[in-house]
Amino acid sequence: MADHQEASVTLPSDPASVSAARRYVAGVLADWGLPPDAEAADTVRLIVSELATNAVQHTLGMSPTFTVDLVLDRDERLRVGVTDGHPRFPKRLPAAVQQDNGRGLVIVRWLTAECGGRLSVRPTREGGKTIEAELPWKVPAVQPDP
Repeated sequence: MADHQEASVTLPSDPASVSAARRYVAGVLADWGLPPDAEAADTVRLIVSELATNAVQHTLGMSPTFTVDLVLDRDERLRVGVTDGHPRFPKRLPAAVQQDNGRGLVIVRWLTAECGGRLSVRPTREGGKTIEAELPWKVPAVQPDP
């Protein structure tokens, strides 16, 4: 595998785009050697799902699209970012047990930390923001058939 690989897709800020983002990421991860049934693949799909949902729901029409970026460095680190055009950074809210929403970023932060990664938010030059999870990249060794 190459030392550095990148993949990106830009989708409309529409609820249907969340599942399209998950499918795209699943395909890229499989191309990069991560089996679709691996726990890490499930984790990355969930992270993308939560970040894409936030990009659709919380941009208040100020971002007609969002972009999902994947960057794999030296077979050691995977960065998964979702960029939207809304300038407001997410705020950490107390998530009450009875709440129906508002826990997406809490889930992403927990999943990222559980994997030994980190979560960051940074502004873009265009005035939006990117929320990025950086995770260790551990592709399971392929076992030869007996």
